[in-house]
Amino acid sequence: MSQHPASHHGHDHQDHGHGHGHHHDSTHLDWNQLGPLLERQAEIASSAYAEAAAWLGTLAPVYGVRRVLDIGSGPGVVTSLLAEAFPAAETVAVDGSPELLVRARDRAESRGLGARVSTLHAELPEAIGTLGEADLVWAGNSLHHIGDQRAALAEFAGILRPGGLIALAEGGLPTRHLPWHIGIGRPGLEARLDAANADWFGEMRAATPGSVDEPDDWRALLTAAGLTPAGTRTFLTDLPAPVSPAVRELAVSHFRRLSEGFGDRIDPDDRKTLDRLLDPADERSLHHRTDLFHLTARTVHTARKG
Repeated sequence: MSQHPASHHGHDHQDHGHGHGHHHDSTHLDWNQLGPLLERQAEIASSAYAEAAAWLGTLAPVYGVRRVLDIGSGPGVVTSLLAEAFPAAETVAVDGSPELLVRARDRAESRGLGARVSTLHAELPEAIGTLGEADLVWAGNSLHHIGDQRAALAEFAGILRPGGLIALAEGGLPTRHLPWHIGIGRPGLEARLDAANADWFGEMRAATPGSVDEPDDWRALLTAAGLTPAGTRTFLTDLPAPVSPAVRELAVSHFRRLSEGFGDRIDPDDRKTLDRLLDPADERSLHHRTDLFHLTARTVHTARKG
């Protein structure tokens, strides 16, 4: 799938290492280069994803779940968390990027999960019908990269076993890294970058093959697929200042991708501010700031078959 400039999840639609590689234009992306970034994103959010997986265990019988599909698994951080939360299940990482699937396999093996975690290279939505039946389908920030989301959900419902659960991680809140007033440029920089990202996301959706203009009413879409909504919850990743070097590095990567990806969507004054934020020699840059943090909220929508 196309890696958007913000590279996540709200309407900054980052994917936290999730939901990558099953889109038709994924071939021009260097997944070996992107893999570590996606992995770091997911690792930093892993406590929230582990909390979400534990919540799913209250909605589905933990030892009754025999097969889990992680749709758009990326490097497999969430795949391993799901495998740990459902210890009787075979958990399958499904993605369109062979490079990311290698990472998913390596991660599972390093966590002692190699016997229960497998990988499946598949281009979606074409291959949904070939994925086999599942008791739990997790789609993390991947559905919005499929043109006809309503049709894809109906196909996912078709591979769910009776009583099976689907979980969509879609939406939430844009990630915040900086206070409103950062001492350089005009205050409110991240809000303006969010607006640019929302415009970019709309264009990405419209350009997706087979794109259907569908409101993000996930509960209604799940119901239309013949499923019964089973609850929605939002999970917080809250890493206050001062941040670890890994979180700081991820913030630098995030702002660099915005700077490179948004071009003239960013006004000249904000461009100057971004240049300063990314300059290691500037004492007010992301490399040195003491007010840098990482705060985001991921929403998970669930529904049951039958």
